[in-house]
Amino acid sequence: MATGITKRHSSSCPVRGGGRCRCDAGYEAWVFSKRDGKKIRRTFPTIAAGKSWRSNALSALEKGSLRPTKPTTLDEAWRAWFAGALAGTITNRSGDPYKPSALRTYERAMRLRVLDEFGQTKLAQLYRSDLQEFADGLLSEGKNPSTIKVTLLPLRAILRRAVAHGELAVNPCDGLELAAVRGRRERIASPSEAEKLLAAVPNLDRVIWATAIYSGLRRGELQALRVEDVDLANGVLRVERGWDDKEGVIALKSKAGRRPVPTAAALRDLPARGSDDFGAGGGDLVFGRSAVSPFYAKGVQERADEKWKAAKLERITFHECRHTFASLMIAAGVNAKALQVYMGHASVSITLDRYGHLMPGSEAEAAGLLDAYLAARRKKDEDTIRGAAMTAVRV
Repeated sequence: MATGITKRHSSSCPVRGGGRCRCDAGYEAWVFSKRDGKKIRRTFPTIAAGKSWRSNALSALEKGSLRPTKPTTLDEAWRAWFAGALAGTITNRSGDPYKPSALRTYERAMRLRVLDEFGQTKLAQLYRSDLQEFADGLLSEGKNPSTIKVTLLPLRAILRRAVAHGELAVNPCDGLELAAVRGRRERIASPSEAEKLLAAVPNLDRVIWATAIYSGLRRGELQALRVEDVDLANGVLRVERGWDDKEGVIALKSKAGRRPVPTAAALRDLPARGSDDFGAGGGDLVFGRSAVSPFYAKGVQERADEKWKAAKLERITFHECRHTFASLMIAAGVNAKALQVYMGHASVSITLDRYGHLMPGSEAEAAGLLDAYLAARRKKDEDTIRGAAMTAVRV
């Protein structure tokens, strides 16, 4: 048996009477923490799992990031984590507070699916094999792969924090094999279609939909937009905050969310046509039912849907308007880095991952650049050879 790993036996196993082992009690792996003066133990169903944990545990001890485990159940850890996330003392991997909507999604996933299964299980006894079996079971029940992924997000966050605090050597959520999430192709309206959609909606809502299409703001950003954030003379909107249906005004998800966004003339012309859509006071909401109450998104969507159906136009959502804005900017030649800023993405890689397929001519442009480089290099080599030959002739 490997050092630091012992075979476990049940109370009824024949080995206790000198016979051969016939039980399946698993294996115990341990490491010794000099700092704490005690062994840190874990049990595993297979010797391979025990060896893997022990290797990680020894590395963590060397770095000073592993401590003896506490008898904390997942339910207890979840309650502490959720309270910290609500208070803002526990942040996401980017260091930003969790959005209220994300925490509501986490709470729902834990309450409906995770806690019934693992709530009373101690963190130190959560094994990757158990979580893999859990994920496989959700898939066999017909759960969508995206639902399974969302279900595991809060669990992964809780266990990641336990690793950071030295309570676990590894996150058992790491390495899980999950069904691929196949995102559907987002609807994008063409420029002419966007004009038809805007022409069909009620006058009261037209400037809201126009801002969604021609500035790419998220729904909550549209709802939280204030008069002081609008500079139509210079063609700029400033995104400073968001809106949550339950929490009201909220901070943006990341620093990149606060941004200037250029506005097209198609949008700048709308308020000039005798509209009172833009409020009077600097702190008033631009699209509010009142100075402090934002528009009711469901009502705006339903009114538009009714008009679009009558006009035989395909409906579009606020989120799809955001994708339409991105596609229009790309078609207009805006580069990826600038688009990242206007969309409020934390990194340009997010922009490229989501909209790289819309960027036209990338293959032809790359081939052209390569051809130009090779031609220039060839000419340089030829000039070098020609110069050397002329020097030899003179000599």
